[in-house]
Amino acid sequence: LPSLESLDSLMYKTACLAFAGLAMLLITGAIWANESWGRPWGFDSKETGALIAWLTYAAFLHTRISRGWSGRSSAYFAIVGFLLVIFTYLGVSYLLPGLHSYA
Repeated sequence: LPSLESLDSLMYKTACLAFAGLAMLLITGAIWANESWGRPWGFDSKETGALIAWLTYAAFLHTRISRGWSGRSSAYFAIVGFLLVIFTYLGVSYLLPGLHSYA
């Protein structure tokens, strides 16, 4: 297995990618929604879930950079963010009503 330092570094890099990817998703989705429906944000469950996941990764990166969090506490934070992303993309479609529900 890789060392804990290399796993911690990998976790930070993937969290940066997730944060940037979710930011692009939210921005392009808002642009598309504004063109299609005349409003950039509809407070749909999937939109809100993606925003919550993005804010979780923002908080993770903030605590990592400003407070120097690393190791176990940082890993738990990243796991929560990952689970929120999975729930947003899979769970919301089948469990919560809204524009993005496909069940």
